[in-house]
Order: sequence, then structure tokens, then C-alpha cells
Amino acid sequence: MKTEWKIFLVIATFLFGVAILYAAWTYGEGGRVEWVGTVALLLSFLLCSMCGGFFWFVSRRIDLRPEDRADAEIADGAGEIGFFSPGSYWPFGLALAAAIAGLGLVFWQFWLLGLGLVAVIFAACGLLFEYYSGTRRTAEH
Repeated sequence: MKTEWKIFLVIATFLFGVAILYAAWTYGEGGRVEWVGTVALLLSFLLCSMCGGFFWFVSRRIDLRPEDRADAEIADGAGEIGFFSPGSYWPFGLALAAAIAGLGLVFWQFWLLGLGLVAVIFAACGLLFEYYSGTRRTAEH
């Protein structure tokens, strides 16, 4: 995680510098700041900062991974990495719901936008709790 937060920090710094340069350049050319591009660059800076901050926060709380150690061997990265879903229909449903909400936004139909947003929430909950549904057995039963 050490490498990831450094990469995001470099990109965020670059985007912030470009946003300042872009605002100054457009002000010099036209006499006013072009706000759409400036805000887009600032939001990109904030997004990279948020991702970098998350990786920095996580990297302080976990042990060093083989990728972060200079003395690591290839065999150190062997073994189980994590759990990956073998198959799920929820991502398709989530994409379909987002498309419905997008169509509602494009055509400015509030009923379709509301229906799509409710479907997005339902599909996101289904995706999130896919492996937590069903009956749970406790040690007492």
C-alpha cells in the first residue's frame, strides 16, 4: 500500500498544479477563468487525494506486503490472496439500474430517475449482502 498512496499523491499534486495553471492561463487569454475545466481538475485532484488518503490510512494499519519490501522474494507473494465471487448477476442489475437512472436524468423525467435510483440502492444492497443472506446457524442450535 506504500507504493499506491505515493502514486496517488504524485498524481494529485500534478492535478492541483495543472488546475492552477489552467485557471491562470484561461484568465490571461480571455480575461476570465474558465470554470468548467478548473472545477473538473480540482475535483480530479480531490478524488486522487481521497484515494491516496485511503491507501495511506490502510498502509499504516497493515503489515508490509511483499510488494512494499525491497528484500522480498517472488515466493513471498504466493498463497491465498482473498475471496473472489465465482459468479453473480447483481453487477448486471446494478448496471441496468444505473442506466435507467441515467435515462431519467437525460430526459429529465423525475419518475424514471427516482425509479432508477431506488433500483440502484436495491441492486447495491443485493450485491453487498449477497454472501450474507440465508439462515445462520449458531453453536447453541
